[in-house]
Amino acid sequence: MTLVVIQIVVVALLFVNCHSFATADTDPSDALRVMYSSLNSPAQLTNWNSSDSSDPCGESWKGITCSGNRVTEIQISGLGLSGSMGYQLTSLTSVTNFDISNNNLGNQIPYQLPPNVQRLNLAGNGFTGGLPYSISQMTSLQYLNVSHNQIQGELNDMFGSLSSLNTLDISFNSMTGKLPQSFQSLTSMKKIYLQNNQFTGNIDVLANLPLDNLNLENNQFTGGIPQKLKGILQRSNSNTGSSGPAPPPPPGTTPANRSSTQNHKSGGNGSPSSGGGSSGRNEKSGIGSGGVAGIVLSVSAVGAVAVFFIIKKRHRKSSTDIEKLDVQPFSLDSQEGQEMTLSQNSSTTSMKAVETPTSATLRPPPINHHKSFDGDTISAKPIVPQNKTHTAQMNVVQYSFADIQMATDGFSVKNLIGEGSIGSVYRAHFDNGEVLTVKKINSTEPRNPEVFLNMVSDISRLHHPNVTELVGYCSEHGQYLLIYEFYRTGSLHDFLHQTDEENSTRLTWDSRLKIALGTARALEYLHEVCSPSLVHKNIKSENILLDTDLNPHLSDSGLANLVADVDQGLNYNTGSGYSAPEAAISGKCTTKSDVYSFGVVMLELFSGLKPFDSSRPRSEQSLVRWATPQLHDIDALEKMIDPALDGLYSVKSLSRFADVIALCVQPEPEFRPPMSEVVQALVRLVQRANLSKRLHGIDQD
Repeated sequence: MTLVVIQIVVVALLFVNCHSFATADTDPSDALRVMYSSLNSPAQLTNWNSSDSSDPCGESWKGITCSGNRVTEIQISGLGLSGSMGYQLTSLTSVTNFDISNNNLGNQIPYQLPPNVQRLNLAGNGFTGGLPYSISQMTSLQYLNVSHNQIQGELNDMFGSLSSLNTLDISFNSMTGKLPQSFQSLTSMKKIYLQNNQFTGNIDVLANLPLDNLNLENNQFTGGIPQKLKGILQRSNSNTGSSGPAPPPPPGTTPANRSSTQNHKSGGNGSPSSGGGSSGRNEKSGIGSGGVAGIVLSVSAVGAVAVFFIIKKRHRKSSTDIEKLDVQPFSLDSQEGQEMTLSQNSSTTSMKAVETPTSATLRPPPINHHKSFDGDTISAKPIVPQNKTHTAQMNVVQYSFADIQMATDGFSVKNLIGEGSIGSVYRAHFDNGEVLTVKKINSTEPRNPEVFLNMVSDISRLHHPNVTELVGYCSEHGQYLLIYEFYRTGSLHDFLHQTDEENSTRLTWDSRLKIALGTARALEYLHEVCSPSLVHKNIKSENILLDTDLNPHLSDSGLANLVADVDQGLNYNTGSGYSAPEAAISGKCTTKSDVYSFGVVMLELFSGLKPFDSSRPRSEQSLVRWATPQLHDIDALEKMIDPALDGLYSVKSLSRFADVIALCVQPEPEFRPPMSEVVQALVRLVQRANLSKRLHGIDQD
């Protein structure tokens, strides 16, 4: 009986804690300020740039709707915004409507989004990459619109928990592959818009959904149409069953033709020519039959030419409200008894599929000549455009070279912290008692003040709790120096590989999970929040600095352009054990090679061993090569784990941690996960560890 009571109390406590966590807004103003900064501090949202004590609800910030002191809606559509959405949106737990459509954000959709959102509109931003897996956890989601972007790849099987979703628009992207089986779980689905992608396979997974509207045009589906979908497709094709207004005509249409288009819609006639014919039968017209025939032939010829050029140009328009769309999926043969099928090369595509009627015109996203189509290649100038006034935009201190010389005691050996491929790092003691870190860039690097200031401006805009903060810079007498925060605790490398056994045991298993998660979040910020993506190129334990609470801070962020890719591949990583196979061979580094290097750091945290150690037996010198075959063997894992942990860990936690490592260090870059998925996997691992500790503590009591 006592045991049952205890179990009930445990469940009740967990429910209260989980419920409080799910419903409480954590500093919404902080999240919005981070978002404002990530959006390049736009003038369109000037009242977001308020003091730290300001209240988005009390002061009516633009685009923000509140209920009491909770932010419930963010609607900033069509404001010409650029940059990114920030990295704290998960704290906006009361937001139910998030609309940032029709801007120029580009890059990948961030993993971190308001978790309890019901309406999510990200259309018309030029997003690349894929849909973040975090959407699969938005169980309250009813409306999802990511149309008119450049989203690529296959749809993940991520819809199993989205039973409330009733409208899905992923049209006008570059998605491929088959529709996921989890579509069958969309039991509330009414409207699906899939047109203008490259989907393949059949549409059987849609057969039993309660659909009212379905658009499949301009894909490569094959096979027969399920019986239940035939009527829906016929209704959609004839523009019936929609409460929205008539679609606007193509550009250049005359007033008479507009009337014809509306008559065609209201009449529900599947033949466009019949609508035109009825509008031509005007009893007051004095034109003879011959004149009418001539006019019809002329209009037909002009129309054919216009159609040709329209198809060639394929204008894309954005959608700010999917429920106002009224498109024709694909033309169907209405003859009774004929079997309806989907063809890869259908010649029945209507003009309305090419010219999708929308409520606003989407400006194409700016072309980034430094960025590859898959978003992996680093830009030489990553965050901000060139040709700008640097000193006005840099919130950092400009130091004199004389001050730096005094603070480092003339760059003496006693203040030397370390040597790297970019330059030497020194400890600097200033007269006011402040201690900072000075990175003295190699004098052999060919550069000029303008290039250096470009880089400083870029780095000064990197703001994340797990990225080292730039404090200042110096550019005098041909010397270029960067000044950062100083962490007395040292680097992860020091903790793992120093000889002081007393300090090395401070890195408990929980501390190692914390360090892995914080570093992953830093990389997620660089890869998926910064626009365009920043490739770090130099992920290693020496560049992960720890504060007194053992929180990680990734250093050297934004410095990748100081080292040429070829030098990077040949020098810094070869022989160190951190290099991804493709980077070591080609000398080219991408976000995927960063993921690999991070996986090596995780393996280093796991085992306490160096990534490459020539003192070990030849078969064990490369940590990845030695460990990878054993990562799914639980018995082997317990032999590989760092002895300094002294058995204080959960075997299940080891196994899950090893699973993440195995994903990151795969030899094929295309199979490595994005950092957002790595972050989520580590978050779940930390949450399970915390839950286990709480339960264990209650049992002990």
